Amino acid sequence: MATSATSPHATGFPAEGRCGYYVEKKKRFCRMLVAAGKRFCGEHAGAAEVWYRPTLSRVGNKYPGAVGVGTRPLPSLTGRRCSEKNPVSFRSKTDFYIQDINAGLKDETEIPEQLVPISSLSEEQLEKLIKKLRKASEGLNSTLKDRIMSHPALQSALNDPKNGDSATKHLKQQASILGNIEKLKLLGPRRCFVEFGAGKGKLSHWVDIALKDAEKVHFILVEKVTTRFKVDGKHRKKNSVFERLQIDIQHLCLNKIPVLREGKLPVVGIGKHLCGVATDLALRCLVETYAASFEERNEEPLAKRIKNDKTEKEIYTLAKEGNEKNVPEKWNPVAGIVIALCCHHRCDWRHYVGKEYFRALGLGAVEFHYFQRMSSWATCGMRKTSLEASNITTKRQDNQNDDSEEHDDGEYRITDDSADNLPGLLSIEEKKKIGHLCKLLIDQGRIQYLQQKGFSPALQYYTDPLVSLENVLLTALPNHSSSPETTA
Repeated sequence: MATSATSPHATGFPAEGRCGYYVEKKKRFCRMLVAAGKRFCGEHAGAAEVWYRPTLSRVGNKYPGAVGVGTRPLPSLTGRRCSEKNPVSFRSKTDFYIQDINAGLKDETEIPEQLVPISSLSEEQLEKLIKKLRKASEGLNSTLKDRIMSHPALQSALNDPKNGDSATKHLKQQASILGNIEKLKLLGPRRCFVEFGAGKGKLSHWVDIALKDAEKVHFILVEKVTTRFKVDGKHRKKNSVFERLQIDIQHLCLNKIPVLREGKLPVVGIGKHLCGVATDLALRCLVETYAASFEERNEEPLAKRIKNDKTEKEIYTLAKEGNEKNVPEKWNPVAGIVIALCCHHRCDWRHYVGKEYFRALGLGAVEFHYFQRMSSWATCGMRKTSLEASNITTKRQDNQNDDSEEHDDGEYRITDDSADNLPGLLSIEEKKKIGHLCKLLIDQGRIQYLQQKGFSPALQYYTDPLVSLENVLLTALPNHSSSPETTA
């Protein structure tokens, strides 16, 4: 059981700059760093101030007013434990939790009831699927441009001789993503960076370092599971604020978050290796759920709309004065999107944003199911041997300071739908090409979706395949913004 700093079990006081949350099991205070002016770290802020508010009066077995908003399951005040499998149960009463708001429409008639694995298909069935894929992919540019970049903010970290291979690999990817964010002129003051699938929060960490003393920068880190060794708790700058939300993107309503509802900060959506379906949920969260809330403002009375437009103009003017080089041409609720894609085999038809694109090609849920499974073939020729994977695991166990991320594509598991369990005689190279076509087709549906929503999207390689096999970056700017080609 854990108690707050005001618990009768707590002895002494927390160290300066450290969390004031007393962990009874360990008989000490939490050692996480806290932001300037804060008493608790992000992990314990809601739990300490709400679940264990010392001024509450007990009535029977309940504490009046104790509304759970903690960031992880905790012992309840009645002695029961909340389900570890439902991390959003504490957030069910918060404004920004709206069930399935980003899930997309569910059409029962299109969801396949039961589909056999690809390895169980006959040669004729598999050949028919591949023909459909090649026909649908005709005319698509399968050669993406190289946008492998870096950023001075990571130069010192990249040159650190203590880095292992894993740390160097992730730093190179973060440096390139940051370089692309800067090239798109999205680094600047008075905006909110929303990192989807944040994990430890390292991408936001480097964005904050790159911004130096930029004013009024807010970071919202979205992660559905509890994460250890988070770096966002170490930031104590006055001009930037970090907020971590433990919630599934599927249920996140951005325009209900106070800083976005009240501060009217343009949002920049970022993510490093946002797995499969999470990418589609994040895109819908940004350009459909969030941006749509601003479009609805056009229905407001004229006087109120003029007042709001004036506020937007003032925010834009101040931002441009503060950093003219890094301000988009016009204020927009979503200033830009920069997401490193991965794990297309984890996509889901219901949540996929490119359904219209697939239907226009004469494809549906069945074809999508098999194409997303076949997308894993893109890495089938570069899969590590079991001996190499074993060596990697041993090294990780030996190195307690290893900087491996939550999502590490260094290991590839062979599944029933892998290219090694197929009927027929497709060569490794043919399977890899088919896998890349599947990825390209799925991503093209996302591109069309963003275009229809008023954005100028692009796909590019942001890192070498030797660094990461999942090396495609999706970027998007509002149509009125300058493209990266014209701002070089």
